[in-house]
Amino acid sequence: MSLPSEVNQAHAFARSDRTAIGVWWWTVDRWMLGVVALLIAIGVVIAFSASPAAAARMNIGDPFHFAVRQCVFAALAVVILVGMSMLEVKSVRRSAFAIWLVAIAVMIALPFLGHSAKGATRWLEFGGFSLQPSEFMKPALVILVAWMFAEGQKGDGVPGVSIAFGLYAISVALLLIQPDIGQTVLITVAFGAAFWMAGVPISWVMGLGAVAVAGLSSTYFLFPHVASRVDRFLSPDKADTHQVDAAAAAQAAGGFFGRGPGEGVMKRHVPDLHTDFALSVGAEEFGLIFTLLLIALFGFVVIRGLYRAMKLNDPFEQVAAAGLFVLVGQQAFINVAVNLNMIPTKGMTLPFISYGGSSMLAMGLTLGMALAITRRRPGAYTASEGLAKAGAYT
Repeated sequence: MSLPSEVNQAHAFARSDRTAIGVWWWTVDRWMLGVVALLIAIGVVIAFSASPAAAARMNIGDPFHFAVRQCVFAALAVVILVGMSMLEVKSVRRSAFAIWLVAIAVMIALPFLGHSAKGATRWLEFGGFSLQPSEFMKPALVILVAWMFAEGQKGDGVPGVSIAFGLYAISVALLLIQPDIGQTVLITVAFGAAFWMAGVPISWVMGLGAVAVAGLSSTYFLFPHVASRVDRFLSPDKADTHQVDAAAAAQAAGGFFGRGPGEGVMKRHVPDLHTDFALSVGAEEFGLIFTLLLIALFGFVVIRGLYRAMKLNDPFEQVAAAGLFVLVGQQAFINVAVNLNMIPTKGMTLPFISYGGSSMLAMGLTLGMALAITRRRPGAYTASEGLAKAGAYT
């Protein structure tokens, strides 16, 4: 009598399964899903390695305080990613609009209610946790900008481009008030990529690029902490470069195969090695091969994501998905470049790897949206691309 239930369980994810989870499983990019899961797992491993040193430095009794919290953040990120990736595109747009409004409202309140640290007011503290609303604003802004560009192209009288620039201007203005130059650079690059992919004239793109370069250059004169970081980068012999030097020493000490899990020593001497410099912790304990493989995983996510985005038929879906993957790739690039001392320090986390609740949850949201938009649906891809056929994701 138990045979039917056993058969149903055995075929829970059969191609004929029309439940929400069954449809999701056969339409989502499972390769992308697997690589993201691997990145999250690597982040948890590095958190367990870095947590004892970070806890001791901050006089926290539990040596695995940060590791346990990272596990909780990782689990919540998985829930957000899967839940968001199950939505229809229309629901993704609506969710992005609501998230952007809430994030902007919180960012407006930050000067009055926010927590200040290192000369910036970017966080809202409650119940022992810190929330950085700009992390959630970023993917929502990309979706809304792509939506407005697509609406503007329809020629129905909607001033899509003007609205998109307005949304971007509001977001940047609130980021500069905090101030947060790193996040400003991120959304500017993502906005520029969406602007270019929307098919606007190249002269407009070049004009926007010139304005962006001029604006970025002006931050050197307007924000003392930016000038300080640039000066330290350009003249390391005249400034305190302890964190960058320790990160470089950690990478060099790791060699090809690393000292071994938990055997790193540089993490005991640098305040931010479990956050901004988590890559260097991994490099010391697991070696150069691990570092290259980690970078390759991010490369896979971005390249595969952009490829799939460009094969979508709908202009909004193309621009939105590509913008989200650019956002992830740019953040990973900046963090890796800082760890390798190629650019001045930015305070930018490595997606899924660095410790941080807001970053982890926001990355789950970002890639959840991207996976939802790039899911295989009727009419989403042309049959000639092979992505519209059953079993295209294997």
